[in-house]
Amino acid sequence: MITVENDWLKVDIDSHGAEVRKVKHKKNGLDYMWTGDNKYWGRVSPVLFPIVGRLKDDQYQVNGQTYKMSQHGFLRDVEFNVLEQTATNATFIFESAGRFREVYPYEFKAIIRYMLEDDSLIVHWEIVNENEKEMHFSIGAHPAFKIPLLENETIEDYRLHFTPAEDKSVMEYELQNSLLHLKGSLNNIETLPLTNSLFAHDALVFSNIDKITLGSNKSSHGVEVMFENFPFVGIWSKYIDEDGSIAPFVCIEPWYGVADTYDTSGNFSEKFGNNMLEPGNTFHTEYSMRFK
Repeated sequence: MITVENDWLKVDIDSHGAEVRKVKHKKNGLDYMWTGDNKYWGRVSPVLFPIVGRLKDDQYQVNGQTYKMSQHGFLRDVEFNVLEQTATNATFIFESAGRFREVYPYEFKAIIRYMLEDDSLIVHWEIVNENEKEMHFSIGAHPAFKIPLLENETIEDYRLHFTPAEDKSVMEYELQNSLLHLKGSLNNIETLPLTNSLFAHDALVFSNIDKITLGSNKSSHGVEVMFENFPFVGIWSKYIDEDGSIAPFVCIEPWYGVADTYDTSGNFSEKFGNNMLEPGNTFHTEYSMRFK
């Protein structure tokens, strides 16, 4: 476990998956991340690569060859090396080196950098194409934030506030059997109350959102997740069928990619939301989380 900290935050990051496991706010004493309790969901903030969500029939094709891959890909389950560390920053690296050829026919390097600035954690991703051909992939975040944060609150005291991208219509999608369907455009989306039934049919997915703020009606504490120019964002919590409730966390997930559409061809180069990287090139992006 690698720890970075400043005057505001102390963050624990597991080299397994380069996954943030804990964020402690030094000034208010609150822990903001889900605990990773296997009773509901054993992860905390996995990095999704080289797919986000599920493939139709858990398979895809590249150059006529079929490959199988389970939901969200494999990067969340590999061991990263620490490339660089200071008191407030940590950089992790993973090189494929032929280890995933049976499920993903590309060689790549993944670099994940965590940087503290006051009460914010900035997450920077780099994906390097180490092939002599173009490479196709998706990448996404999956951080889970604990709710409620305070003992006198309930899940239904919380709401999500959306900041849409300027001059763009917000697009709403739904997942049916884990596959993506377009519902249509939304003219006005500002606040979404959290309820125990909100995720009864799986995650909510939107396009053209720049920021989502998780907050409570009873306190000023919460989290701002900022991801300008990300093409998708997912919102999810584990729905508990037995008692019709959700687990005590909510995920706000900036994505460069999304689950297969129901009418996909299966050709990975044609996959909706996928990214293409030329030989030797590097994909860069970042998002941030502010803990209040």
